[in-house]
Amino acid sequence: MTPQKFLLACNFFLFNLFAQGQVLTQTIRGTVVDKITQSSLPGASVVLINSNPLLGTTTDVDGNFKLSQIPVGTHSIRISFIGYKDITVPNIVVNSGKEVVLTIPVEEEITELAEIIIRPDVEKNKPLNEMATVSTRTFSVEETRKFAAAVNDPARAAISFAGVVSADDGNNSISIRGNSPTGLLWRMEGVDIPNPNHFADVGSSGGGISILSSQLLSNSDFSTGAFPAEYGNALAGVFDLNLRKGNNEKREYTVQAGFLGTDLAAEGPFSENYRGSYLINYRYSTLSILSKLGVNVGDAVTNFQDLSYHIFLPTNKLGNFSLFGFGGLSDQNQFAEKDSANWENEYQRYNANYFSNTGAAGVKHALTLNGKSYLQSSVVFSGNDHGYQEERLDNSYNPQFNFKSNYINRKITLSSVLHHKVNSQSSIRSGMYLNRYLFNLKKRQLNHETNLEEEPLNSLAHASTLQLFTQWNYRATEELTFNTGIHFLYLTDNKTYSIEPRASLQYNLTKTSAISLGYGLHSQMQTIGVYETQLEQPDGSVIYPNKNLGFNKAHHVVVGYDQSLTRHLRLKTEAYYQHLFNIAVENDPTSPVSSLVVEEGYVNVAMINAGLGRNYGLELTLEQFLHNNLYFLLSGSLYSSKYKSLEGIWRNTRFNGNHALSFTAGKEFIWNKNRVFGVNLRTIYTGGFRTTPIDIEKSQALGETRYFENLAFTEQLPDYFRADLRVSLKRNRPQATHTLALDIQNVTNHQNLGGQYYEPRSGEIQKWYMLSLLPVLSYRVEF
Repeated sequence: MTPQKFLLACNFFLFNLFAQGQVLTQTIRGTVVDKITQSSLPGASVVLINSNPLLGTTTDVDGNFKLSQIPVGTHSIRISFIGYKDITVPNIVVNSGKEVVLTIPVEEEITELAEIIIRPDVEKNKPLNEMATVSTRTFSVEETRKFAAAVNDPARAAISFAGVVSADDGNNSISIRGNSPTGLLWRMEGVDIPNPNHFADVGSSGGGISILSSQLLSNSDFSTGAFPAEYGNALAGVFDLNLRKGNNEKREYTVQAGFLGTDLAAEGPFSENYRGSYLINYRYSTLSILSKLGVNVGDAVTNFQDLSYHIFLPTNKLGNFSLFGFGGLSDQNQFAEKDSANWENEYQRYNANYFSNTGAAGVKHALTLNGKSYLQSSVVFSGNDHGYQEERLDNSYNPQFNFKSNYINRKITLSSVLHHKVNSQSSIRSGMYLNRYLFNLKKRQLNHETNLEEEPLNSLAHASTLQLFTQWNYRATEELTFNTGIHFLYLTDNKTYSIEPRASLQYNLTKTSAISLGYGLHSQMQTIGVYETQLEQPDGSVIYPNKNLGFNKAHHVVVGYDQSLTRHLRLKTEAYYQHLFNIAVENDPTSPVSSLVVEEGYVNVAMINAGLGRNYGLELTLEQFLHNNLYFLLSGSLYSSKYKSLEGIWRNTRFNGNHALSFTAGKEFIWNKNRVFGVNLRTIYTGGFRTTPIDIEKSQALGETRYFENLAFTEQLPDYFRADLRVSLKRNRPQATHTLALDIQNVTNHQNLGGQYYEPRSGEIQKWYMLSLLPVLSYRVEF
């Protein structure tokens, strides 16, 4: 080797050695605000915990702070301000590719300058909403990314929490404490939004893939019962989603390619001297891209794409404006092969066309009225279109009509909420939501008994709801907190209304333990299509039997105990009882049909508010927050879920699995300072859902699946078991962070029975199984 080549090789070796071992840094910055009024707090102390030498700063006149040259890794910061509780923000992940931008709300002390014993990790699971005392927890973007097979989806992450089970592992529908998935409410930036999922059915709360990008989400709250008065028109739970603001000082980008889609995200300032920012994410189906390139991706062609955004526009005197929204398009088409020799199952002779389009676009205005009041107002335009058409090929391969539906829903929402701090002990939040619904619903189907077409739904109409609420938070002492409130829901079209009291309290027994109690009366209107059901009479006239249906209602009672075992380990248990009444059921004393067991779609039968239901159970959570690069979450529940229709018989609901157990854990291994290898595991074991036995004789006579309706939900599927795995490799480089990840749902390929159906071609009952092993590979670059 010549001296020149030797020197060149040494230089190359030293450069790579330096590149692997160099200390990469990034910036942590943000704003410190009052938790109630959202006003900035100038002069607050911000310190990076465990830094040596100690690194810290104070907030400027606008409450902003900046910590520069922070090594990549996981850090915690402590905020101190005279008259306010010290707060620690733990487990801040600092990567080289993007700055960390935070908004940190702090709570005013009851007694100024009182001595505070800091328990930072105990607060990690405290809800963002200070008026949510029971059955509410915060979930972070990191959890939706780290939890095995969560694939950046809040609903898929939530099945790790106590009281939550997956309703169908082929999508992200969830059942909360035995309730139907339809009882779940989605909110964004303080306003109700339509179901934000691709491949969703009308009336459902879940779908195949979340439209919402984790690039936009900030820490948010998830409630499973007895929620505060600001939430209405829901019986089961609430996802209260917050959006983060884009970086207003530096342009940053994210590119991600994976099995579920290819994402492009951009954020940054509009100009150097303006505090506004933009944050936009677009995704397109990877399978669609491959299909267009000629790759065979299966018999059914599946397509989806989505766009989500958050644009922040502050002003000097008129408050802050935000534009936010999301939109998703999804469709799936299946075409029958015109060769009956290849038809093994009846569905293979059907042409099917499905689409689901959903979106929302809003404008939000936030204004600090004085040092004690904060007004937030919004206008949101939202809607969804769902369509499905099915044709059956006859023996000559000619398509014959079987089913067609087209549901168009539009909604305009006006909201205004006032936050007012009375003093350091007391605060009030009051507001209103006005919703205007416009819909065009059409449904036609072939009656296989008469071989005639029916049209149970054909409606072009509108409806309006008004929701009012007020709630009061009172911290009597540092140990005792009360929350009381009332919610009013009014459906103008049939003049149905509900007045709903809510109340909760929390008492800190010691500095590491607390008890809580919550009560709420909750109600939920029927899905729009149920009100518009039309039935043809023998004389040819048409009646609308459900126009005056009332709300489904429920009393929620929750009692809880919370114990901090160590600074990082927490035990929580809750017992709950839910008494459901005024439930819409079929107006037939022989029918088991109830709205409590409907998962999606419109039930087009005559209904009456005469049903009952009861859900009760005990939940336990043992959780270690991230410590020494390890976290785990063990949750379990024992529960019962039953209902009664006009039959007068207490039946199991479909979702009455009786028990659920999940274990979620993860460990990160760091080497060369800039590389992180992550292993995450989740196991789920739940009781099987209930099902109805098939009437084989009637099925054979009609050529389709028919059930013994008088035996509804009398059979139970085998217990459900699933193990998920996620492995990831993150590498920080100068100015960029690369992450390669593999999520495997059902890594053991365990067969979980999903149900049974009648197969006309064989004339027998056959079983169908849920998803087998499903790998999801992704690669993300942030820069």
